[in-house]
Order: sequence, then C-alpha cells, then structure tokens
Amino acid sequence: MTIQAHIASLEKKHGDLEEELQAILSSPSSDDREIADLKRRKLRIKDQMQRLRASTRH
Repeated sequence: MTIQAHIASLEKKHGDLEEELQAILSSPSSDDREIADLKRRKLRIKDQMQRLRASTRH
C-alpha cells in the first residue's frame, strides 16, 4: 500500500468515526466513556495522518 493510499484509508476511518460520534452525541442516552473513546481514536488517526504527510514532505 502506498503512503497516499494509507492516508486515504485513514481519512475514511476518521470520517466514519466522526459520523459515529455525531450519531452518539445526538442520542439522548449518550455514554461519556464511549464519546471519549471515539474522540481518542479519531485523534490517534489524525496524528497518524499528520506523521505520514510529514514523512512524504522530506
């Protein structure tokens, strides 16, 4: 898998997590731990994307 394809895959996962987070936030019975977990996972993916992008700029 090329770096660009890997970044695209991570972007898709990040978007999927965002959709899931929005669905949970709009639910009246949202679980704070689940929300925090989704936010952590999104941040981890975002960090991975930034590292990959930075490594392709050198």
